[in-house]
Amino acid sequence: MNTPTSFTCKFTLDKPHFSECYSQSNTRDRSVNAYFKAAVLMLFGLIILLFTPVNGYAAWFVIALGILEAVAIYYSQPWWVLRQMLSKSSGSEVTLTIDEQGVLSESFYHTGRILWSDVCEIKETNLGFVLYFTVGKNTSKSYLSKACLSSLAQEYIVNKINR
Repeated sequence: MNTPTSFTCKFTLDKPHFSECYSQSNTRDRSVNAYFKAAVLMLFGLIILLFTPVNGYAAWFVIALGILEAVAIYYSQPWWVLRQMLSKSSGSEVTLTIDEQGVLSESFYHTGRILWSDVCEIKETNLGFVLYFTVGKNTSKSYLSKACLSSLAQEYIVNKINR
């Protein structure tokens, strides 16, 4: 007879955890092409400033928007981590349970379950797993760090990938 499979671990939502989550699950492009919009805004602002009789404040505003866009792309990870650190759940302990139904995460502020039937893709990274799942018509993602998972739990998730 098959015995139920269940793996439980605990971790703290702290700065290293948030940094790992972002670096492993980030899909944001940091190449030169990502700065294209910022460059266009700055160029457009310069054209307005130099070649039109429009008020200079409007041109400088467009240039400042381009600079702000470039800074937002460059500092996207520290900004995201800072926002997570300022959240009320920062510093709380999370209990993660992986079983035949799915992945259950429980903390003082939030309890959520991702069902295996809702998971459409699992990507393994160097430090963890990114679960892509559907919620209604939207696709979301969640990150599971290997640091808190036992080797048996990791094998269980890898087996879910191969199915």
